Amino acid sequence: MTTHTHHHATPAEYAPEHPARLQWAQLAPDVYKAMVRLDVAARKGVDPALLELVKIRASQLNRCAFCLDMHSKDALAAGESVERIIQLSAWEESQHFYTEKELAAIRLTEAVTVLTDGFVPDEVYAKAAEHFEETELAQLIAAITVINAWNRFGVTTRLTPGHYTPADAKH
Repeated sequence: MTTHTHHHATPAEYAPEHPARLQWAQLAPDVYKAMVRLDVAARKGVDPALLELVKIRASQLNRCAFCLDMHSKDALAAGESVERIIQLSAWEESQHFYTEKELAAIRLTEAVTVLTDGFVPDEVYAKAAEHFEETELAQLIAAITVINAWNRFGVTTRLTPGHYTPADAKH
């Protein structure tokens, strides 16, 4: 069991950590490898900092604890501010933390992630199309779709958060 750097409780006081329901990547290795290739293909031409904001926002909406852990740590390792990561869950009240382009991507992420809220509204798509040229927009849509797929694997199998270390920090 990993000890986390919390300030108010000792590790013995935390709720117990539960193992994942299913090790899906080991059980469906061809699907996992295809997802990794899809992820690499989707990120081409998308600004890496923007990509992490998109991944964090989708993961917040989908409540994927494993992906939130991973992408928050990746964003921090890449130089993203703690403040912008914290404010992302309430971005509508803190728009001044983000660029218009980032806001367009966040709105698009929400619309694509929560399709049951009335599909992807024309105004959300139009705003994204204003800020992203067509090729970049196509890649962004792919990246949003891929993180949603990862979230669904993570949430369904209850992958355990807290153990991820960004590649940058491993050296």
